[in-house]
Amino acid sequence: MSAIQFDEGRLMQVLVAPIVSEKATMAAEKSNAVLFKVLRDATKPEIKAAVELMFKVQVKGVSVVNQKGKTKRFGKTVGRRDHVRKAYVTLMPGQELNFGGEAA
Repeated sequence: MSAIQFDEGRLMQVLVAPIVSEKATMAAEKSNAVLFKVLRDATKPEIKAAVELMFKVQVKGVSVVNQKGKTKRFGKTVGRRDHVRKAYVTLMPGQELNFGGEAA
């Protein structure tokens, strides 16, 4: 376990939502990785600690992608989607995450 201590309340907020997409499923099958949408200012150690705390699994590594929000038009007005920070969380071999929603 790492020597750094994080605030548990903060860790509960770091992971915004799991990302379920075709690309996320491919990553899960290929490299035992899970995708999460995370806070824009979340750090890699924070993300690792949050996943380990919430899902009781061992994390091998964390990769992060900052994705700029797309510009979209709504009639005349031009808006933009929010910027998103995604975390690819690679789990140790033999570790598994179940979100509880899917049937066996």
